[in-house]
Amino acid sequence: MAELIGELEDKRARHNADAEMHRRLRDELNDKTKEWAERRDDLNSQVRKLIDEANIKRESRDKLNSEVREAKAQRDEWNRKFNDLSDKAINLRREKMPKSGLSIRKFKAELRALEKKHMTSVLSADKEKALMKEMSQLDAKIKEIEREIEQFSEVKTAEKETRDAKDNAENFHRKVSESAEKAQIEHDAMLKLYEEADRARKEADSAQEKFIEAKLAADEEHREHIEHIRQVHDFDKIITGIRDKGRKARQETDDTSAKKEADEIYEKFRSGEKLSTEDIMVLQKSGYM
Repeated sequence: MAELIGELEDKRARHNADAEMHRRLRDELNDKTKEWAERRDDLNSQVRKLIDEANIKRESRDKLNSEVREAKAQRDEWNRKFNDLSDKAINLRREKMPKSGLSIRKFKAELRALEKKHMTSVLSADKEKALMKEMSQLDAKIKEIEREIEQFSEVKTAEKETRDAKDNAENFHRKVSESAEKAQIEHDAMLKLYEEADRARKEADSAQEKFIEAKLAADEEHREHIEHIRQVHDFDKIITGIRDKGRKARQETDDTSAKKEADEIYEKFRSGEKLSTEDIMVLQKSGYM
C-alpha cells in the first residue's frame, strides 16, 4: 500500500508541477494580451485623431475650392466687362477724336526715337540744337493733344471704367491663384494624414491579431492549468481514500485483537483467577464490565 501511495503522490506532484507551469504561462500570455490590447487601443486612438485632422483639412480644402470657383466666376465676369468696356472706349475715342487719337501715338513714338538718338549719338552743336527743337515741338504737340483729349469726359469715363474692370479682373485672378495654391496645400496635407491613418490602422489590425493569438493561447494554458488541478484533486481523493481504508483495516484488526484478549481475560475471571488492574481495564473497554 505504501508503494502504491508513493506512486500516486509522484503522479500528483507531476500534475501539480504541470499545473503551476501552465498557470505561469497563462499569466505571461495574459500580460501579453493586455500589452497588445493597449497597443491596439493607442493606435486606434491615433487613427481617430488623424482622421479628424484630415477631415478638417478636407473641409478647409473644399472651402478654398469654393472660393476658387467664386473668384473664377468673378474674374471671368470682369474680363467680359473689360472686353466690352474696352471696345466701347475705343469706339468713343475713334468717334470723338479720330485724328487726335492716332496722332498722339505717332508723336509719342517719334519723341521716344529722338530721345534715344539724343542719348546714343554724337552730334555737332547745330544738329543737337535742331534735335532739341524738334523734340520740344513734338512734346508741345503731345501735351496739346492730351489737353484736347481731357476735354472729352465721356471718353475719359469709358477709359477709367475699362481700367477698373481690368484691375478687378486681375485682382480676382490673383485670388484664384492664391486660393488654388492654399487648397492644394490643404489637399496634400489631407492625403498625408489619411496615409498616416492607414498605416496606423494596419498596425492596429496587426496588434488586434496578436491580441487574439495571445488570448487564445492564454485560454488554452488556462484550460491545461484547470485540467491538471482537477487531476491533482482526483489524486488527493484517491490517496485520501486509500489511507482511510488502511486506517479502517488497521482499526478493525486492532478491534479483533482487543476482543480476543478481552475474551481470554473474561474466561480467566470465570475460572476464578485473580485479575490485575490492567485486565479489569481491558474488560471495561471491551464492554464486559
